Amino acid sequence: MDIRFLGIPELTETPSVVVVIDVTRAYTVAAWAFARGAEKIVLAESLDDALALKAHRPDWVALKDGAPAPGFDAVNSPGLLRSTYLGGRTVIQKTAAGTVGALAVKEASLVLCAGFVVAEATAGFLRQRDCVDVTFVVTGEDGRAEEDLACAQYIAGRATRAEGDATPFVRRAAESRAATELTEGVREGAHRDDVALCLEVDRFPFAMVAALEDSLMALRPCGAPAPTGGTSA
Repeated sequence: MDIRFLGIPELTETPSVVVVIDVTRAYTVAAWAFARGAEKIVLAESLDDALALKAHRPDWVALKDGAPAPGFDAVNSPGLLRSTYLGGRTVIQKTAAGTVGALAVKEASLVLCAGFVVAEATAGFLRQRDCVDVTFVVTGEDGRAEEDLACAQYIAGRATRAEGDATPFVRRAAESRAATELTEGVREGAHRDDVALCLEVDRFPFAMVAALEDSLMALRPCGAPAPTGGTSA
């Protein structure tokens, strides 16, 4: 398997097979949304686009980075989202890095979105498809985010069966700038458990595949479990 690790600015052409990594917190949140019953997640180009989609489909759940804002139902926090039941609903997600990375490669033949919580499922998906060339998009900090790079390298190792121990990779992610800022309360719209939730390895047994649907980039789980009960959003 030929593997590359690129930041969003380094995407000068559209790769064929892409794994978009955002550990803190976009694709940890997405995985939790599916575990809580969401049918699909629409990745919005901008906050205005997210609000326009919400206005057209008021039953959809709109979430964003940062503090709560008018028109949005939730924020990009796994700790806050995990208590929300989303059975059968569509989520609109707009974040500063994760959604940007997926939209940058929307013309690719296969796009997976991932974090540590779906690492093995993502690696297994790549193995099952016998993918030869795989590009990992490290979305945070223009490709320099240590938590995203560590996760990308771990999944790449699992995909080639060269790496099985997640411990050193999780340690790198735990010491990253993003993890530190979340722990210290620098980032708005966060929960005290966000870092721990983002660093859980293989919490969920499904991969997440993004594809264009009626001009919108939609993320869906592949092999998602049935949602558990809870309060409605």
